Amino acid sequence: MFDNVFYQIGAILGLAAAGGALALLLRQPLIVAFIAVGILLGPSGFGVVVQSGEIELFARLGIALLLFVVGLKLDVHIIRTVGPVALLTGLGQVVFTSVIGYLIALTLGMEHVTAIYIAVSLTFSSTIIIVKLLSDKREVDSLHGRIAVGFLIVQDIVVVLVMIGLTAAGQAVDGPSLGKEALLIVAKGVLMLLALALLTRYVLPRLLHRLARSPELLMLFAIAWAIIGATIGDALGFSKEVGAFLAGVSIASTPYRELVAARLVSLRDFLLLFFFIELGANLDMSTIGEHTGAAIVFSVFVLIGNPLIVMVIMGYMGYRKRTGFLAGLTVAQISEFSLILAALGLSLGHLEQSTVGLVTLVGLITISASTYMILYSHELYARLGPHLGWFERKVTHREMDSLAEGKDQVDVLLFGLGRFGSTLANMLREGGYRLLAIDFDPTIVRLHEREGYRTRYGDAEDPEFIATLPLERAAWVVSTLREGALNRALLQGLQQQNYHGKVAVSASTRHEADGFRREGADLVLVPYADAAKEAADKLLREYRQHIDSHNLGVGV
Repeated sequence: MFDNVFYQIGAILGLAAAGGALALLLRQPLIVAFIAVGILLGPSGFGVVVQSGEIELFARLGIALLLFVVGLKLDVHIIRTVGPVALLTGLGQVVFTSVIGYLIALTLGMEHVTAIYIAVSLTFSSTIIIVKLLSDKREVDSLHGRIAVGFLIVQDIVVVLVMIGLTAAGQAVDGPSLGKEALLIVAKGVLMLLALALLTRYVLPRLLHRLARSPELLMLFAIAWAIIGATIGDALGFSKEVGAFLAGVSIASTPYRELVAARLVSLRDFLLLFFFIELGANLDMSTIGEHTGAAIVFSVFVLIGNPLIVMVIMGYMGYRKRTGFLAGLTVAQISEFSLILAALGLSLGHLEQSTVGLVTLVGLITISASTYMILYSHELYARLGPHLGWFERKVTHREMDSLAEGKDQVDVLLFGLGRFGSTLANMLREGGYRLLAIDFDPTIVRLHEREGYRTRYGDAEDPEFIATLPLERAAWVVSTLREGALNRALLQGLQQQNYHGKVAVSASTRHEADGFRREGADLVLVPYADAAKEAADKLLREYRQHIDSHNLGVGV
């Protein structure tokens, strides 16, 4: 309809804004609204959006920035923290979904090759959509959010390897070429990680320190670094997503990550709009109706089966049913990679166009449904939680006591053992207070255990975990957590348990502190401001002593 790309983008933005406003009015998620606008504007609708290199470029830039920001917020110690559960859950879910999906496809009368492609397509969840939803809910830094991001990254690595393998198999004329291709990609991956480690250790901290003198130049470098990382990842045979993510991880340990992440959010969200529009526009509605029944069967399997296997694995590993449930919902859809995998099968001559339409319809159903499931995950758990007890061990060792508590008195329950929390814990213990410290980083928990602290591994926003704490014996509950959402969840959980002691939480700003006081906090700590005030008071005392001694000397 529009030959001019500028007019086309203008129409896209105008209709997306109108669709987003309507979605907000109807209290619907923006992601679904944008996909629907893409269908409306695509070849199946008014044909406004055609194959456009510019729109695809904007979409790829948005994806790269999204994964870059995720990498920025994921410290290396976080990867170590969720590594075992991410690896076991990610691989376990892939194997379970592939095997059961393959059997379902055979039962529906599909050929073996088609069944394999569909089964593999069902295993991968959309890192892009899930991270966007978790970011909007401010749950990326929660326990279930970090675990979910961890096993989604495992899935991304698996799908890259699968696509490389299929491409090599489609092009191979002799057997050994596939093995050579696998060895080559492993070698490239090792070299890429080694290069990033050296840059992270010796180059990037100094470079960023110099660039930080100009905020504009710092942001330009951050965007360039994200795109360069995506480009290198793609050139080496990985995906752009993996490359952009690793670029973010490479500067996650610098003091500038929070500033960069905060300033990139608006640009990221704007560019991601084009990804969702493109996703909707590429859905070919003409081939979808042929497999409606099969699509419904596969969609129900993905929406229910994938979360269940995640809950089973996490329950076996000792996580609470709430953590498993919230993390499991993040795999209740198929990925944009699934559509790419189906298209690859079509190009290799392994699949027919109708099969691609089937995978597309499953994607539309599961992405739409799982978006609502994640947005309303806490409400769903409130209804289903009482019936999920068999997904949880009797002793959930990863989120329960790491040392036996007995019936000893507890003066203070302290949430958070970061730098501020550890310092406060030391001072409280030296002051004679009996302390129980809580954190969801097992490395930190074990470290403080070895130092003689009584600790628990747990999540402050989990009301069921809060119910297991010895609240009746604690005079104070203190949170040194920096995330405002976690502190609000903690305050609400304590109120639900009718806790009658005193509560102290940390805040980043005076405005946030005022909000916590209104929500029931007895004391609000503003670490930087409090430390600055204490330093100023000490300086003033020293100054007055100096003046007094000087005046005394003059008088004499």
